Amino acid sequence: MITVRPRTLEDLPACVAALRQVHAVDGYPVVWPQDPARWLTPAKLVDARVAEVGGVVVGQVGIGASALPRPVRDAVPETALMSVIRLFVTPADRGCGVGRRLLDAAVEMVEQRGCRAVLDVESRAVAAISLYERAGWKRMHSTRAQWSRSDGQAALLHYYLGP
Repeated sequence: MITVRPRTLEDLPACVAALRQVHAVDGYPVVWPQDPARWLTPAKLVDARVAEVGGVVVGQVGIGASALPRPVRDAVPETALMSVIRLFVTPADRGCGVGRRLLDAAVEMVEQRGCRAVLDVESRAVAAISLYERAGWKRMHSTRAQWSRSDGQAALLHYYLGP
């Protein structure tokens, strides 16, 4: 059974352990942070949720303010936007609805604040892109990132607007 609940400070070690599994398989984040708990709690973070399966944290998602490219902001000019950030699910727990539950929880948190959800995703994250599109998210802009992937190439980011 999947449980999604507010993330607490006590959850951070389990979130870091889950993130370590994700990084080993997917290379997310691209560069392993010096302080992964701090990476999971950036200054822009407004709220976060964790997903548990059998009482074990297997994923998390946050929402927060982000600097968005002008074309993204201009696409919905009268709407306040809030970003879905730091969404991940451990490799062993994918394909059973955990990611979708976390994504839905993020949209709900954003909507409770009177905003519309937006996110960015690196073009090679094919499974994540598939999840977003199945959930009704619409690609609205693509641009080269100011950071490089592990192969030295500038990452291609796609921006999606929530349903």
